[in-house]
Amino acid sequence: MQQNKEVIHHGAGEGVTGSCHEFFMSAQASVLIDCGMFQGPDAFAFGAGSGSDSGSGFGQDINFSLDAVQALVITHCHIDHVGRLPALLAAGFRGPIYCTPATAALLPLVLEDAMKVADYSASVATTVLKRVHAQLHAVPLDVWVEGGADPGPDQGLHPFHPYRMRLRNAGHIMGSAYVEFESLEQRDANGLPRRVVFSGDLGCKNTPLLPDPTPLEYADLLVLESTYGDRLHESRASRRFRLKAVIEKAFVDRGAVLIPAFSIGRTQELLYEIEDLIHEDPKWRKMTVILDSPLASAYTKQYRRLKGLWDEEARERLADDRHPLNFERLHVVESHREHTQIVELLEARGEPAIVIAASGMCSGGRIMNYLKALIGDERTDVVFVGYQAVGTPGRQIQEYGPRGGYVVLDHQRYPIRAQIHTIGGYSAHADQRELLEFLQTTVKPVSDVRLVHGETSAKAALAAAIRSTNLITGTVS
Repeated sequence: MQQNKEVIHHGAGEGVTGSCHEFFMSAQASVLIDCGMFQGPDAFAFGAGSGSDSGSGFGQDINFSLDAVQALVITHCHIDHVGRLPALLAAGFRGPIYCTPATAALLPLVLEDAMKVADYSASVATTVLKRVHAQLHAVPLDVWVEGGADPGPDQGLHPFHPYRMRLRNAGHIMGSAYVEFESLEQRDANGLPRRVVFSGDLGCKNTPLLPDPTPLEYADLLVLESTYGDRLHESRASRRFRLKAVIEKAFVDRGAVLIPAFSIGRTQELLYEIEDLIHEDPKWRKMTVILDSPLASAYTKQYRRLKGLWDEEARERLADDRHPLNFERLHVVESHREHTQIVELLEARGEPAIVIAASGMCSGGRIMNYLKALIGDERTDVVFVGYQAVGTPGRQIQEYGPRGGYVVLDHQRYPIRAQIHTIGGYSAHADQRELLEFLQTTVKPVSDVRLVHGETSAKAALAAAIRSTNLITGTVS
């Protein structure tokens, strides 16, 4: 765990998951930015064990003091940023929880599903959701939360004193934000208030559905994610071309395209792009697109309800009477029985189909049954569109599939004969170039940068790239 006098990392200081950062506004008062679950190898390296309320590995107990914590700010509702929230409440946290309105709409779905998978009792899950609802404060983007704001239950003072807080669009998933804390007391030589900024997860530019991340004005300390700090993504045109080629192959050889996708963000982006490809080519309008994830389906419905937040391009499609997240050839699987029938049908008969199913790293969920049935079939194509953590089945398939290797799923080996593709342009995380562009501030240069949420190699590459520029005036660590 990295720390200094001002910021302590309780997750993602090392490793990629479990984001949780404590910002000390004074010696006696702090605020948490995110409280995420450790996943994959991080769960063994940094996780704190089972949640006391659940008796399961989901909770990952809070192993740090909450004595100074005044509030929690959630940047977005991916599980590696909110997964320890039930444990935080169990540990006695009763302060306000701040997030954007869109995150507030999505968060109960995330927590409810995660607690169901982790076998929380119904009574405990209900209590958690009631507490979250009572403590949640939805804050619009670009609005400063300061002394006049409602501080929330059991809080006698403004929770960010002597700072104020603002959320700004991060462009990662619907509702995602980066967090700015601006001092009410400290100013630089030019009279600018001191700012400490936490990036959360930054998205890519030119992403379907979402506006680009809001440019950074300035930061005296920037805690910056580095997930893809060592690489560049494909362009949107390139990724679209490659996805189209994979679908064409499936159409010709009557194979299945399996896309392990994260339920929030990636799934909706894929549906948006696939609808456009089908719209362009009439021959593909008989191709079935299968969305087989109850959670992804629920999120997609919320994305449709939040269409007022879509970008201009997406709103133009709606104006043309197109439905990019609810098109004619989209089949949503409603039950586990139907899921089993579809897997058996694809395995027995061979049908050209595109299957989008969770989990994104193939570490569970319905994608597992599709892989077991079809990864040994040469007609199958497996398309990775997101980050695959070390130690996950997704990373095994990604690394060993092109060599004709195997993957272990539920303790059994499955030879990989399917074609394996990685299309990096669908990542919801900014790449190295976009992270550097975020550092091209609009008011004054960033002073100091702290890199988090990345593997060691990614952090090292991004740190070297930052040092080779004149984008910061202080240190990068």
